[in-house]
Amino acid sequence: MKRAAPAFDRSPSALRPRRSIPLGIVMAVFLIYAFLPLVWLLINATKTQGDISTTFGLWFGSEFALWDNIVETLTYGDGIFLTWLANTMIYVIAGAGGATLLATLAGYGLAKYSFPGKRAVFAIVLGAIAVPGTALAVPTFLMFSQLGLTNTMWAIIIPSLISPFGLYLIWVYAVDAVPTELLEAARVDGAGEFRTFFTVALRLLAPGIVTVALFAIVATWNNYFLPLIMLNDPQLFPLTIGLQQWNLQATGVGSDPIFHLVITGSLLTIIPIVIAFLLLQRFWQSGLSAGSVKQ
Repeated sequence: MKRAAPAFDRSPSALRPRRSIPLGIVMAVFLIYAFLPLVWLLINATKTQGDISTTFGLWFGSEFALWDNIVETLTYGDGIFLTWLANTMIYVIAGAGGATLLATLAGYGLAKYSFPGKRAVFAIVLGAIAVPGTALAVPTFLMFSQLGLTNTMWAIIIPSLISPFGLYLIWVYAVDAVPTELLEAARVDGAGEFRTFFTVALRLLAPGIVTVALFAIVATWNNYFLPLIMLNDPQLFPLTIGLQQWNLQATGVGSDPIFHLVITGSLLTIIPIVIAFLLLQRFWQSGLSAGSVKQ
């Protein structure tokens, strides 16, 4: 006698997703930890210099001075903040953009071509990932000093072009994302290697490229230690070093208290990163969904 197959329970209680109170508490703690500094920054950017030191940090002051703080931040010191912003954009476009391009080309080549010494290259890339950037800052400074490149934009752009993690990420992603059969079909049709890369492989690598670009943009935008030892001209400072100089000025004896400019400048600094992430995330998600559709 055959036993009847158990019927699926389609009751509302069975379809309802399970909830975990401990997991919810942990997630709430992480959310508070992540957003509380941003809330503090946003609230205090609306305060005057006097209200910052006399009012509670997580509540507004007696006067809403956000627009006045923004205007003063952009005009203080003959508009030096805009110079730092322009410098940071140059470092990001040249450094992070170049790092993404080089990582894409090298990662694709290492994933889809065979050559002697490939295992050694793989080991070197993994070793480079394990070395922190701060450990290479002083040797890089000494080398650039011998070449006469310190206190120039090249001292920030050239080291930013090297991204071992980005190369490794594209390498691993390209192994499965770009089918070898598709490349061979393009070659049979008469397409050269560069045409095959730019017309076939590049579209399939889009999610990986966007991921590498996001990491490179954030790393270059937040770069602090390298510009600190490479640059001494305020006209070449990125935002990270410039705001630190303002902070030192605010805490110095007999100097102008400009904490409201430091806070407002910090708020303005994170806005381009948020915009870049939102724009690139759209292409990232579209690329992932396109790659998941069975052709």
